[in-house]
Amino acid sequence: MKQIVLENRRRVVLALGALPLARLAGAADIELQRTGGPYVPTPQVVVDEMLRIAKVGSDDFVVDLGSGDGIIVLTAAQRLKARGFGVDIDPELVALSNGEAKKRGVADRAAFYVMDVFKADISKATVVTLYLLPGMMANLQSKIYGELRPGTRVVSHDYHFGDDWRPDDQYVWDVPEKEKVNGVPRATVFLWVIPAKVAGRWQLRLATPAAEQFDLTLKQSYQSLEGTVTGGGSKGIRLAQSRLQGEDISFTFPAGGDRHRFKGRVSGDTMEGTVELAGGMGAARWTATRI
Repeated sequence: MKQIVLENRRRVVLALGALPLARLAGAADIELQRTGGPYVPTPQVVVDEMLRIAKVGSDDFVVDLGSGDGIIVLTAAQRLKARGFGVDIDPELVALSNGEAKKRGVADRAAFYVMDVFKADISKATVVTLYLLPGMMANLQSKIYGELRPGTRVVSHDYHFGDDWRPDDQYVWDVPEKEKVNGVPRATVFLWVIPAKVAGRWQLRLATPAAEQFDLTLKQSYQSLEGTVTGGGSKGIRLAQSRLQGEDISFTFPAGGDRHRFKGRVSGDTMEGTVELAGGMGAARWTATRI
């Protein structure tokens, strides 16, 4: 584990001040290993909003990195019938969470493990939740982006990944009960949807009588997308109104004094969807294959 920054250590000292003396030494050891910050409970109203903005349902598998008392996964399992697990470095919090899962009758859907968050297998997650300090968020960014499947929702309480990966949505509201915990009576919830990896060259085909073909070159920075198209009389024309969210993709490019408007879905090395043809010529199917 990387050495905790001084800001985190000051927060650890404050958090430890509230612990019984009998647990102080052991808790200090755990907190000094923790790179995500000291355990701070998440109010139920914030948990509910995190699950709402992620649209968690019974088909979801929720993974909470730095799960603390387990309240996020427990709520998802009990109220929304989801499945999932949480990981935390503190054995006492993990034991508490597993005990609460049994008490609530959801131990078959919710489990908790003592584990370094960097070693957790998150590949099965459809939703990942986080309440970690900015340094840990930055360190986890490549894991989150690289290991989660396109379309997975990632929700963070109060802290984001940074300016290079902006959230797809966020919500700020007053939470008076948080003031007792950290002195700030409001909360921010951030949402990201893991985008498909589309950077590179594609061969684009329109299912029209002319069977037009184009070479499509895409550049991607997380969900931000830009590109150019060549073919059909077009030479390196830039895409416009390009958007990527999960596996959903849309873009336009000029044609015949108007624009073709594409919408579709990405599946690995293929894409397909519907295009509204320029000049009011109706709609057609389109496909694309990575070159």
